[in-house]
Amino acid sequence: ESHSPSNAGAAAPRDWFASSFLPDDELESILGGLEHKKNIILQGPPGTGKTFVAKLLAYAMMNEEDDARTEVVQFHQSYSYEDFIQGFRPRQEKGFERRDGVFYRFCERAKRDLDRPYFFVIDEINRGNLSKIFGELMMLIEADKRGEKHRVQLTYSSGGEHFFIPSNIHIIGTMNTADRSLAMVDYALRRRFAFFDVEPQFEGSKLPSFLRQKGLKKSFVKDLCERMKSLNKVIEGDPNLGK
Repeated sequence: ESHSPSNAGAAAPRDWFASSFLPDDELESILGGLEHKKNIILQGPPGTGKTFVAKLLAYAMMNEEDDARTEVVQFHQSYSYEDFIQGFRPRQEKGFERRDGVFYRFCERAKRDLDRPYFFVIDEINRGNLSKIFGELMMLIEADKRGEKHRVQLTYSSGGEHFFIPSNIHIIGTMNTADRSLAMVDYALRRRFAFFDVEPQFEGSKLPSFLRQKGLKKSFVKDLCERMKSLNKVIEGDPNLGK
């Protein structure tokens, strides 16, 4: 799903964009997709700054660097519904108890602060078994299925207990497109996210300025970008690697 640049810049001061190496129009487009869809995935090769950009987008929409309203997790092959939503876990003494997962707890926190946006960042989202991890949330994460009106009973809920995702929750996933051995995002989940490419910026104009702001010399930055462009051309020409 593609998005054209919107007036998202009004919600995100340009000084937030200035701290990034991505072009401003790309950031505005991604931010517009996040505001409209509430769920986005930043996809691209490793090392292009996807996780950095994910946090920047959250701060830009909040218009402040408030880590109390952000949460970051990383999916992997063993990540489960019980880790993410809810499940039974052994007690230290004996027996089992029901425990809430990280996303469930985050939603409960956001419900108490509905006037402000919250951001849940999932690094390496395509490494997990998404249908298994999300469970009933496959429906609830849709932008028009938020709120108490669409509440459901969860797998481990007691009678009369219901759960919903509040409207102020935004989900940002990052996906490494070089991981060809891993399953791609489930198609049922795919339509619930807007996808944006985050590509290497060695050809762009903002990255050199970004690096010089970090204290690197102009001559070093120029040499670094030229060498990385050459290296990327070699990688792209390798049939086992590609773009």
